[in-house]
Amino acid sequence: MSVVKSPLSEQDRKTVGDALQGALVDLVDLSLVAKQVHWTVVGPRFRSVHLQLDEVVASARQHADAVAERASALGVAPDGRAETVAKTSGIDAVGDGWNKDTKAVQTLVAALGAVITRMRERVRATGDPDPVTQDLLIGLTGDLEKHHWMFQAENA
Repeated sequence: MSVVKSPLSEQDRKTVGDALQGALVDLVDLSLVAKQVHWTVVGPRFRSVHLQLDEVVASARQHADAVAERASALGVAPDGRAETVAKTSGIDAVGDGWNKDTKAVQTLVAALGAVITRMRERVRATGDPDPVTQDLLIGLTGDLEKHHWMFQAENA
């Protein structure tokens, strides 16, 4: 049941809804991964990595909200529940315990890389059915790529 009627055709709504749902899950998980690493990072670059991780968390949370609201506007109920995120995220799990600063950076490079790859697929998928959603995904992908670059530079 949807109380919100989409201007998109059913097929386009399904394509766009799937892209938005996947983006939401990846962004929620990215925020959780970054926060877990934030809490457990240790090493000589603790402070700079610790602060940089909070920037990723804030960015992922902001984008997750925008993605969820876009889905709602199209009549697609967003699902950011823990169970859904755990089952469908494209990010590898983070190990328990402390994370040396170099390992923390590697973890974020990998997580951001996985999300960016999936976001770029969603950008392609939404181009024809919904350029508005595509624009949203393009913007957030650019932001994630900036974080990806900055973390890669940490271990250069």
